[in-house]
Amino acid sequence: MAGSQGATRKYKVWMRHRYHSCCRRLVELLAHPSFQVKELALSTLMKFVQLEGAHPLEKPRWEGSYLFPRELFKAVVRGLLSPEEDQHLLLSQFREYLDHDDLRYHTMQAAADAVARATDGHPEVPPAFWDNTFTLLSSVSLPHRDCAVSSFYVKRTEPSDKWKVAHLKEHRKAFQAMWLGFLKHKLPPSLYKKVLMILHDSILPHLAQPTLMIDFLTSAYDVGGAISLLALNGLFVLIHQHNLEYPDFYRKLYGLLDPSVFHVKYRARFFHLVDLFLSSSHLPAYLVAAFVKRLARLALTAPPEALLLVLPLICNLLRRHPACRVLVHRPHSPELDADPYDPGEEDPAKSRALESSLWELQALQQHYHPEVSKAAGVINQALSAPEVSIAPLLELTAFELFERDLRKGPASVPLEFVPAQGLLGRQDSLCTQLFTLC
Repeated sequence: MAGSQGATRKYKVWMRHRYHSCCRRLVELLAHPSFQVKELALSTLMKFVQLEGAHPLEKPRWEGSYLFPRELFKAVVRGLLSPEEDQHLLLSQFREYLDHDDLRYHTMQAAADAVARATDGHPEVPPAFWDNTFTLLSSVSLPHRDCAVSSFYVKRTEPSDKWKVAHLKEHRKAFQAMWLGFLKHKLPPSLYKKVLMILHDSILPHLAQPTLMIDFLTSAYDVGGAISLLALNGLFVLIHQHNLEYPDFYRKLYGLLDPSVFHVKYRARFFHLVDLFLSSSHLPAYLVAAFVKRLARLALTAPPEALLLVLPLICNLLRRHPACRVLVHRPHSPELDADPYDPGEEDPAKSRALESSLWELQALQQHYHPEVSKAAGVINQALSAPEVSIAPLLELTAFELFERDLRKGPASVPLEFVPAQGLLGRQDSLCTQLFTLC
């Protein structure tokens, strides 16, 4: 009897070694050149995760305790986050598993562990690893209600309230630790843009403490260029929803207004946010006047499609802030060469914009494009009370403007005051008389 028990134990140990060896080989196949082999290896490993969770190799410490094959699952996630090759296709296949709450929770923990391992003692991490990690992290989406945490990949008889995986609060903590662990490292510039594109909508609402993103967003806002433009969305959420105090915010926003904003990829988002930030009626008149004057000065060299956005925005700002209408109705406006406005001043409070006038809009009334000159001419009339929506103009491109002009068709233009009669014109015309003399 004792001999048979010893043989059974040895057989179990041998089978466990074979099982672990099989799992290691399947993880290696996640890097196979053939995508079909990768896909089959992933589905087999996930089936092992499900079966090992339902029939754990180790005995539970107490009845009803939650056991999950963490080590096997961490190995799977590390295989997906390859530092050598692009795993986007395989990660898209893995995304379907994230619909299960238990897998999503352990994916967040395993991803944070993989980032810590990859960066521990390695100053230079391959870009492929960061790209794969961002693809995985951006695929994680949390439920909005606590009662929604009920879908488990590893089958359980009845979930217990003692399990962390059953509480949305714990999911939020894991989500926050995952993103903070990722963003504290030096990432490629292209990844910063991708993160900032989804930060306000897909990351901040699910964090346990959104204010922990202040350092990341303020440092991104200080970078300049497109990264600063994209950081505006996240800062807007923190300022308006989480009472973030940022004394230099409007000064830095003022500094972002340069000729390049009309040509960047994120122009529509930037001007949408500028419109939001300047919508408060509590802003001082000198600040709004500085933005109006800076926009008007930049409009002198802007393309027509940008002008059709900027000019209504300027008029809306004058509607919201009547104290700034002195820029239009100044009876003795300064000459162009004596404009007190200082375009090189970084501080809008010192730009002296409120002492100036909007002569730039008068100059734009002579613009070669008729729609631009018409939009600039609105300033000559009394501004209507309702604002003009700039939403349809945010995505306007030069191609669309050109196509719109083509659809109008040619206008009939008279070439003579008196219509011509006959081949040589009228009988009393000079051309007819000369021909008769000859």
